[in-house]
Amino acid sequence: MDTTTSVIENATDADERIVAALMAKGRLKDADLTRARRLQEEAGGSLLALLARLGLVSERDHAAAAAEVLDLPLISAKDAPELPPEGVTLSTKFMKQFHICPIGTNDTQVGVMMADPQDAYALDAVRLATQREVKVAVALRSEIDDLIERWYGQGRSAMGAIVETAEGESGDIDDVEHLRDLASEAPVIRLVNLVIQRAVEMRASDIHIEPFENRLKVRYRVDGVLEEGESPPSNLTAAVISRIKIMARLNIAERRLPQDGRIMLRVQGKELDLRVSTVPTAHGESVVMRLLDRETVVFDFQRLGFTDNFLPQFQKVLDQPHGILLVTGPTGSGKTTTLYTALSKLNTADVKIITVEDPVEYQIEGINQIQAKPQIGLDFANALRSIVRQDPDIIMIGEMRDLETARIAIQSALTGHLVLSTLHTNNAAGGITRMLDMGVEDYLLTSTVNGILAQRLVRRLEPTHAEKYPASPEEIEKFALRRYQPQGEIFLYRPRGSALAPTGYLGRTTIMEFLVMNDELRRAVMRHAGMGELEQLARQSGMRTMYEDGIAKALTGVTTIEEVLRVTEDA
Repeated sequence: MDTTTSVIENATDADERIVAALMAKGRLKDADLTRARRLQEEAGGSLLALLARLGLVSERDHAAAAAEVLDLPLISAKDAPELPPEGVTLSTKFMKQFHICPIGTNDTQVGVMMADPQDAYALDAVRLATQREVKVAVALRSEIDDLIERWYGQGRSAMGAIVETAEGESGDIDDVEHLRDLASEAPVIRLVNLVIQRAVEMRASDIHIEPFENRLKVRYRVDGVLEEGESPPSNLTAAVISRIKIMARLNIAERRLPQDGRIMLRVQGKELDLRVSTVPTAHGESVVMRLLDRETVVFDFQRLGFTDNFLPQFQKVLDQPHGILLVTGPTGSGKTTTLYTALSKLNTADVKIITVEDPVEYQIEGINQIQAKPQIGLDFANALRSIVRQDPDIIMIGEMRDLETARIAIQSALTGHLVLSTLHTNNAAGGITRMLDMGVEDYLLTSTVNGILAQRLVRRLEPTHAEKYPASPEEIEKFALRRYQPQGEIFLYRPRGSALAPTGYLGRTTIMEFLVMNDELRRAVMRHAGMGELEQLARQSGMRTMYEDGIAKALTGVTTIEEVLRVTEDA
């Protein structure tokens, strides 16, 4: 924190450098920047403030870019002391207007956290008011505002301020018009927007809104792990859930049956596609929203966690002209993303690709994607029958759910198509036994299945703060680490929280095992060998299990051993 105001250059120049950094990182689009510049010409003011006000750049991206460009520390409100520093008097109005808050002081300096560290006017004002030099740290705008409110206001959070103005449930909540009125009140709309905005800030994949007897619980799934967030009071349950149902175009009068819908939104510069699912519970409807951020999904094998020694054999199976490639794993293990990545690699002008999915998660240019609708009879099996007449080269089936779908997929593979699909099994060898259990004939299975990939998602360590430590003899023995590194001292890694990643983890990566069918495995399938024997044969042919892949990634500092143990059954 040794950077002072003297280092911070001309604000406009700094603004432009921060904007350039956001563009370079892909956090700001050309079209959005052009629009903001046009508005700036008309209205004047700071370009960055305008981008934030229009919701074109997220607070976290803005703070990270500002800290990097101006070489300042990025801190979290959690790092601030319990009580405000004594002997620093700034007006609350000034602090709120410029999103600046003092967090420490000594005889010569005052430490502040601010959202716009390039704002020279605000820094000069603090220097004049305190008669001290200013040491700057960057923080998120909303965290600074919450801290100012906690220290100098009425101690409310942003949600608390909204809730105070909201009216609770009164009257008949079975009356549709009354529900509609409750849901269209400004505080309720702001409350739901705040919940979605927080999810985007936290990089959450799902928002869970669950009503209980005395409270409404809001939880966010971040990197596969649920975290509880601040919740609205229980008297707003009907209003909040009705508001979400109106946004998703669901029937707000129907509260006894599950419903599914979707919301298209633009939040903090991101085009969001929210999948909404409601189910009735004892105390009202439980709502889960899956956030699909179309812009951040990158269909790239290296980014997914495919290592250099693993990718060529997967690519080899993918390049085969016909047969079946299966991806297996539980719900939320990244199977669909892997399949989309494979499809985008195969997607060339001379190949016709058709998919049947439920739901279609990402739209890819050049691929014909069919949305299954079981309620009108368009299930996987019926859609597949029609697809084969469309003369495709490659077919992708969202999931092999039943024998009928599996039979048509096998038929397609036998008639010269490459078929990609997913199965819900725990490991690669389990994919074979699952299909045999479904009723698929063993001779058909051995002549069509080329390979089975099993995968799980583990949280990825945030590299700049990960702590390296020597593995203890107990750890080396327990996890057989000498198999991976025969010589030298063995190091492992543990997470350390930072403002960018409070948990020490940032994003996820895949750990995987890939079973490639060979003659020995085919013979074992024909004699209906068990899952254990199939896995043993595959390992003799060079297959590395998910657990082994995970341990190897933990040794290189990509993830931690705890994460690998959390998601693999070998633990």
